Parts: sequence; C-alpha cells; structure tokens
Amino acid sequence: MSLVIGVPRETFPGETRVATVPEVVQKLIKQGYAIAVESGAGNLSNISDDEYRAAGAEIVSAADVWAKSDIIFKLRGPNEQEVGLLKEGGTLVSYIWPAQNPELMEKLAAKKATVLAMDSVPRISRAQKMDALSSQANIAGYRAVIEAANAFGRFFTGQITAAGKVPPAKVFVIGAGVAGLAAIGTAANLGAIVRANDTRKEVADQIISMGGEFVAVDYEEDGAGTGGYAKVMSEGFQKAQRETFAQQAKEVDIIITTALIPGKPAPKLITAEMVQSMKPGSVIVDLAAEQGGNCELTVPGEVTTVHGVTIIGYKDLPTRLAKTASTLYATNLFRLSEDLIKTNSVDPAGEGAAAIHMNMEDEVIRGTTVIDQGNVTWPPPAPKLSAAPAQPKPAAAPAPAHGHGPSTTVSSPTRVVVMFAFAALLFGLIGFGAPTAFLGHLTVFVLGCFIGYMVVWNVTPALHTPLMSVTNAISSIIVIGALVQVAPPLAEGVTRPEMLIKVMAALGIVLTAINMFGGFAVTRRMLDMFRKN
Repeated sequence: MSLVIGVPRETFPGETRVATVPEVVQKLIKQGYAIAVESGAGNLSNISDDEYRAAGAEIVSAADVWAKSDIIFKLRGPNEQEVGLLKEGGTLVSYIWPAQNPELMEKLAAKKATVLAMDSVPRISRAQKMDALSSQANIAGYRAVIEAANAFGRFFTGQITAAGKVPPAKVFVIGAGVAGLAAIGTAANLGAIVRANDTRKEVADQIISMGGEFVAVDYEEDGAGTGGYAKVMSEGFQKAQRETFAQQAKEVDIIITTALIPGKPAPKLITAEMVQSMKPGSVIVDLAAEQGGNCELTVPGEVTTVHGVTIIGYKDLPTRLAKTASTLYATNLFRLSEDLIKTNSVDPAGEGAAAIHMNMEDEVIRGTTVIDQGNVTWPPPAPKLSAAPAQPKPAAAPAPAHGHGPSTTVSSPTRVVVMFAFAALLFGLIGFGAPTAFLGHLTVFVLGCFIGYMVVWNVTPALHTPLMSVTNAISSIIVIGALVQVAPPLAEGVTRPEMLIKVMAALGIVLTAINMFGGFAVTRRMLDMFRKN
C-alpha cells in the first residue's frame, strides 16, 4: 500500500502559499506516493481543487488530511491544534525554526514524530535543490524591487523625452545573498543604477555580474561566516560601514536591506539620521523586518512614511507571488522526497510502493532531521567540509647504489635537450630527401603543434568554462594554419597550394569559425541565464 502525503491548508494569518502544486503531485504519484489535499488548500495560490484532482490527488476534509496521511507537507510550522491532529509516529516536513520554537519541538517529540525542517537544510552544493530558504529568498528579492517601484514616484530607467529628461533611479542593496542578488538583477534589468555592499569580499564579482557596482567599506575585514552566511563584524568595521551607508543614503533613491543571520535579531544598519538625510520620496524596503528590521524606523508588517521616506516592512514578500513561491517550495519538497523514498516493490500496474528511508548517515538528511521518532536530533553536527588533499612531499633523489657507479636517473633539462637533439636529427634526415613543398607544409605543422602546446594549455578561463577556453584556443590555431594555406604567395617563386589543399583549408576555416562563435554564443547564454536568476 502506498504511503499517503497530506497537504493541509495553511492556517497562519496572511499565508497564501500551499505546500505542493499539481505539477509536483504528478511526480510524487510516479514515485509511489498517494496524495491527499485538503479542500481549498490552493485557493489563495489560484490553484483549484479540480486541478489537483486532474493531477491525481484526492481532495479530502481538514480532519481527513491529518488522519489519513503518513507524511504531512506544510509551509509554516504547525500550531497547537495541528500538532494534536498529527498521527502518533507520523512524519512532518515544514519550516520549524527549532532554535526559536523549543516548545513546538517538545510537543512534536511527545507525538513520537519524525520532523524534517526545511529551514535546516544544510547549505552545501548537493543540497541546493532542496534549499527552500534560497528559493523563497530569491522571490523576496525580486518582489522587494517591485514593491519599491510601486512606492517610488518615478521611472527606474532614465528617459529622454520631448517633455524633458528623467534621470535613472539609484538603488542601494545591502547584503548580496540570494535575496540581495535577486534584487540587484531585477533593479538593473529595470534600468536603475544599482550599487550594493556585502561584508563578504568574494561576492563582489557576483554583484558586478548581476549588473551592480560593488561599494566597499574602507576597513580591512572579511565577513564570510559558516553555512554561506555573513558573520558578525567587529566594532571598527561597523563604524566604517555606518559611514559608508550614511553617504549612500544621501545619494540614492531606494535602499533595499537584506542583512540577516538566522536565529539572531536583524542588525540595525540604517539609522534614523540616515533616513532623515534621504531625499523626500525615497523608499526603503526592509527584508529583515520579520526579525526586527535593518532600519531603526521599520515597523514590521507595515508601510510607514517618516521624513518623506516610505519604509516598507512587509514580512510576507514571497506570499505576494503565491503561485510561483508555492511551485518552487513544492519542487524543494519533491527533491527531498527523492532522497527519502525507498521503493520496496512494484505493483502490476507499474506504480511503486514507497516507504520512508531515513538515512542518518547522509549529511543532508541528518542536517534536515530535527526530530527522529520522538528523539530530538537538533542541532546536527557541523557539515563535513572537503579538505584540500595533502600535497605529497617531493621524493628524494635516489642515492647511487653501492658498487654500481653513479645514478642513471636523467634530469628533466637533460631529457629535454636529448629530445630536441633527436627531433633535429630526424627532421634533418627528412629534409635531405623530401621535396620542397612537403618541407613547407611540415614546417607549418610543426610550428602549429608547438604553438598549440605553448598557448592552449596556458589559456585563462576568464568568462568561459575551461573546456570552452581550450576549444576556442585550438580553433584559433587551426584558423591561423588554414589561412596560411589559402593565402597567396608572399614572393615570386613560392608555389601555390594545390586546389585540394585550398578547399580543405577553406573548409577548416568555416568549421572552426562556427565552433569559435558558437562557443562565445553558448557562454553568453550561460551568463544571461545566471543574470536572469
């Protein structure tokens, strides 16, 4: 019998998202699960019960979705009533925030539940497909710019019209995590002049790649912390940072703040004095409002106007794009279910009988699991970081064997000299008997090989992938060789290449040109893909 995944309606005030969508329901059914969705669960995300039915889900009442389900998929953590409805020994997957909700953890442990917290997914490369915090932060960053544009009384992009010139808006983004980079890309695409700051030095290139300008703080300290988050900076750095932000506040039209360390109050980065120094009509969007806000004057959950500056303190930005946010979250849950499922058998109809397989040796599953069958397993051990392999010590030169004379090992420079001498002798022997035309082609071939070896393997990837760099470099050498073959003679008496050689050289130029320009086109499309994200 298939395990049942239940999707109840979210009861948290103002929550419009739902934990799964019809497209993902179909994928879960193929994995071997049965899906039960509470009636009306997707209404606020513009997903009807009929769409869930068409995807293969069963539409049930609120009581049945909890009673029938082996696994519950949710967004917000359960309230007291929902904890009571959870099956004894059942499995719950949702946001939990275990550090902030010890009482909830105790109640779930008392139910002998297994709880996987989507806010505790380890921030490692292998777990990116399950990283719900990042997928929702991406939406929040995009929506922050839309909210700012709505409150701002001017175009984002500059325009020159018959009625006069409109300057572009200036946007300053504080924090270049997932939300910050999404805000930078969105504002830049709308035509604004975008500046950004982050305590982590390594994100400067990411800011530039998204169309922004990195604003550095005049203080040497790196803010990179564990898990991809920034760390708390020293008092000296914070003072220099406040001076930088104060200067930017006077110049820009919009400030978007995203600085937040999970489990800690949001740092106060924008003071009341900075707000007062901003131009009337300016906008601040505070993405850290749920944890108190990065601006001293932010009122969490509300929009206020102080000194002519609009301060947006919404705590529910992802819910304002409910269908997209639900789809991304549902995909995160589906990817997690792929690691949890263990197919024990397949029925004649071809559908698997799924069972949960909690592999606590897997660092992703171990990090995400905060309660295992009633046993609190949070906090998890620190993720294992792949250490750089130890550099092998250079082997000592072998000592001469007693009674056998000096060592016969040939040093590297000597080996190169011997090889060149042998090659020169070989080419000399060929030159005595080969025709003149052959020697000319051979010379081009040898020089091509030599230049190729010296150039290709020293190519800097730059904006290419390493593979693209090497293939473009090889193509360039082929083009040069082919041009030499099709070129007219440089002096009288030089024999023209035969027609077959000309045709092959011309064909080589065409094919390598396609490869070169195709390589640049593919690279450009890859970069555009990241900019749009």
